[in-house]
Amino acid sequence: MKKHGILNRHLSGALAELGHGDGVLVCDVGMPIPDGPRVVDLAFRAGVPSFAEVLDGLLAELVVEGATAAAEIHDANPAAADLLTGHFPGLHLVPHEQLKALTAGARLVVRTGEARPYANVLLRCGVFF
Repeated sequence: MKKHGILNRHLSGALAELGHGDGVLVCDVGMPIPDGPRVVDLAFRAGVPSFAEVLDGLLAELVVEGATAAAEIHDANPAAADLLTGHFPGLHLVPHEQLKALTAGARLVVRTGEARPYANVLLRCGVFF
């Protein structure tokens, strides 16, 4: 049994299968998820677990070389915008409709319990060397 890090066996296993360039969408409860990507649904209740908690846990385990979010995040959810720009100074912003389209190419979707709008980010996996 693991004693620290991500304990959810479905999420831990999915992360171990990721490679360089793979996409991981971390999303709120309202984000439409297309058929295709593997989904690990962590949502328990509205707000639980939060987008910030899940993102922080994932960033402790993954090498990320880039991130994309919806441009609408700045007006609709300033707290999430600040969180993302703090983690990703080169955050790439696209219209929300384009972010939804990009989701189809993700290898993994991690759905949080976040109930604030536009708390979504598409991470691009890097390598540790």
